[in-house]
Amino acid sequence: MSHSSTQTPKVSLASFEDLLRIPEAERRHEILDGEVIHKALPRGEHSLTQARSAQLLRNFSRKPNGPSRPGGWWFATEPTIRLSRHEVVQPDVAGWRRERMADGPSGYPLTLRPDWVCEIMSDADARRRDGLQKRRIYADHDVPHYWLIDTEHQTLTVLRLSDHGYVELQTAHRSERIRAEPFDALELQVGVLFGDDEDEAT
Repeated sequence: MSHSSTQTPKVSLASFEDLLRIPEAERRHEILDGEVIHKALPRGEHSLTQARSAQLLRNFSRKPNGPSRPGGWWFATEPTIRLSRHEVVQPDVAGWRRERMADGPSGYPLTLRPDWVCEIMSDADARRRDGLQKRRIYADHDVPHYWLIDTEHQTLTVLRLSDHGYVELQTAHRSERIRAEPFDALELQVGVLFGDDEDEAT
């Protein structure tokens, strides 16, 4: 006589090896909390903001070179970063201090956790994933600085890691200029993220 098992089946957590089984041309995926998540193709406004973030931070993407060109950072768009065995992320933009990463991002996946990540939210699903789930994951893996850009509301939220998770330092709107950690050496024009031309004064 057979007996049905009353035990809950063990959940198999995904790892980086599971991503490698996906054809490279289709590999727009992350592993969040051990689950393979497909990343939707970016909308036009998402792609614009992603490109404009490089423009906004260009004076940091170089060797240190004085107050007006602080430098000191490497940046990469949508790098694959293995934070741990069951957490593999592809942030929209990530940055590493050159003092921690001497030669720039290389290899697949990257295994050195970033010093700053930026996620761009263009719909409700992204707000739940980036604003809640990935916020927790990045905090759990000691990423010091996190930016959330909302293309619908045209805001930038700046967060810093504390002993109790991320603390929201400020939320700035398109019309504002701010000094935003960790790039507070220069005043940044938030509207550049959403397509505004930079003022000649910047």
